[in-house]
Amino acid sequence: MSVDRLLPSDEARELIELTRDIADKVLDPIVDEHEKAETYPEGVFAQLGAAGLLSLPQPEEWGGGGQPYEVYLQVLEEIAARWAAVGVAVSVHSLSSHPLLAYGSEEQKQRWLPGMLSGEQIGAYSLSEPQAGSDAAALSCKATRDGDAYVLNGSKAWITHGGKADFYTLFARTGEGSKGISCFLVPAGLDGLSFGKPEEKMGLHAVPTTSAFYDNARLDADRLIGQEGQGLSIAFSALDSGRLGIAAVAVGIAQAALDEAVRYANERTTFGRKIADHQGLGFLLADMAAAVVSARATYLDAARRRDLGLPYSTQASVAKLIATDAAMKVTTDAVQVFGGVGYTRDFRVERYMREAKITQIFEGTNQIQRLVISRGLG
Repeated sequence: MSVDRLLPSDEARELIELTRDIADKVLDPIVDEHEKAETYPEGVFAQLGAAGLLSLPQPEEWGGGGQPYEVYLQVLEEIAARWAAVGVAVSVHSLSSHPLLAYGSEEQKQRWLPGMLSGEQIGAYSLSEPQAGSDAAALSCKATRDGDAYVLNGSKAWITHGGKADFYTLFARTGEGSKGISCFLVPAGLDGLSFGKPEEKMGLHAVPTTSAFYDNARLDADRLIGQEGQGLSIAFSALDSGRLGIAAVAVGIAQAALDEAVRYANERTTFGRKIADHQGLGFLLADMAAAVVSARATYLDAARRRDLGLPYSTQASVAKLIATDAAMKVTTDAVQVFGGVGYTRDFRVERYMREAKITQIFEGTNQIQRLVISRGLG
C-alpha cells in the first residue's frame, strides 16, 4: 500500500515513511500467523512505542510527538492497513490516555504520562458494561469512597486489550444519575481486579477483548481523574477522538482490501483478458476506490477541525459512520472480486471483511452516530 498524501510538513512525510517501513517489516510478515492462531503479538507495541508511534498527537512537553491529529490518523491508517487489530489497540491506547491528558492534575500527569506516552505502558478503555453499551449513563459498576480510597465493585465488558493492558481508564458510578459517574486510572495489578476469558470474536483475533470484574478492589483516591461526577463528560470528550481513530482504522482496512482486489484483478484472466479489463469489474473497482477516497476525506475534515480548536463532534460521527460503512462495502466487494477463493482463508480479503464489521459497532454503533448527527442539525 502506498497512498499519495497531502501532508502539512516534511516531518509529517518522514513520519509516514517511517510508519510504512515499520508496518511492512514488523507487522505485515507476522499478521497472518497471529490472526489465524489467535496469539498475542508480544513486543509489537513496545516497538511502536520506541518509534514514537503511540504518542503522536500528544503534547511534546509530556513526551508526545506534538503532531496534528490529521497526521496521527494517517499514521494509524497505515498501521491498520497491515494489521487492523494493532491499529484498533493503538487507537484505544490514545483514547485511554486522553482523560489524564485533558483532565488530570499536574502531579498526576508527571506521575503517569511518561510511561503511557513512551509505550512502556499500554492502556485500555473501560466504559461499556453487559447492560450499558451505547447507553453509557446506565452503567452500574460502583466506586464507593472509603477514607483515602475508593472501593470498586461490578463488571465491565468489551475491553480491547483486556488482561494485557498495563492500565485501565475506568468509568464507575459514584452517585446517582448521569452526573454520578466518575473517571479513574486503574493499574493492571490491582487486588480484586480479574478478567474473563477472551471473547471468541469474528475478527481482530490477535488482541484480546475481555470482561473485567471488580470485587472490593481498593483503589487509591488520588487515581480519580477530574472531579467526582465529571466522568460522563470525560468519556464523551474522549469518544469524539476515538471515533476518528476507528474511522482511520476502517479506511486502512478498506484501502488494504482495495489494493488486494486491484492486484488480483490484474493477475487473474478470464475469456482471454485480465478481469480488471472487463467493464463490469472495472466499474466495481472504481466505486471501491471512490469510497476509500471519500471516507478518508471525512476523517481528515474532522481532524483538521479538531486541530484548529473548532467543534468537531458531529464531524467525528460523520467520519465514523461514512468510513466504517465504506469499509464494510469495500471489503465485501473485494471478496466478490476474488470469487470463490475470496471466501477461503487463503487470501486476506475474507479477514478484512470480518474486521470491517466490528468498526460499524464499537465506539458507538452507526445507529448511534446517526442519532448524534441528527441532534447536531438543530
